[in-house]
Amino acid sequence: MAAPGMSYVPPQSNPVDACGPVIVVDPRFAAPYPVDLTITQKFMTMGDDFVVTDINQTVMMKAKGKVLTLRDRRILYDHDGNPVVTMHAKVLSAHRRWFAYRGASNDSKDLLFELKKSSMFQLRTQLDVFLAGNTKQDNCDFKIKGSYSERSCTITLGDSEAIVAQMHRKAKLGNIILGKDTYGVTVYPNVDYAFIVALIIILDEVNEDRAD
Repeated sequence: MAAPGMSYVPPQSNPVDACGPVIVVDPRFAAPYPVDLTITQKFMTMGDDFVVTDINQTVMMKAKGKVLTLRDRRILYDHDGNPVVTMHAKVLSAHRRWFAYRGASNDSKDLLFELKKSSMFQLRTQLDVFLAGNTKQDNCDFKIKGSYSERSCTITLGDSEAIVAQMHRKAKLGNIILGKDTYGVTVYPNVDYAFIVALIIILDEVNEDRAD
């Protein structure tokens, strides 16, 4: 179910199906059906910062680390503990850029995508995502549009209406008491969910910057 004020488009009617699979990290993270995930963020912990589970509560991925340096860093792992995506922030930049690399790398040859704010001043969060091959960056490959207050977002192919994933916050009193924040995510068919999870982790960091 979509968050209040956020229209939900059923996956089977989405025009992204006609564009072929959306693979950024690895094809093993794409399914031919909608994938519903829960992303739980843990606060004040030295362990896993994010835990990603499916509808059966099976752990699919985990994200760790936040190095308090000029470049924040997080690593996304698969269910076997293998590094899948490493995310770095370039803090001292006008649009708060993030860079994502394959595995545990930070080498330019392993760059997967770059993310930045669509504009410096925003009432609603808008982020542009550029794949590694899009060096000119005249047009974004994906766009994230979200509501900071509701902790919800829609991820589309570029500036089109083709939705690849939707996220909304799950407000649970128990989670607040336990120092957790929980998000429900629907990843559309044939879309790489590791890529989507990485985007949402970065979105959370951007929202934290906004809160500060």
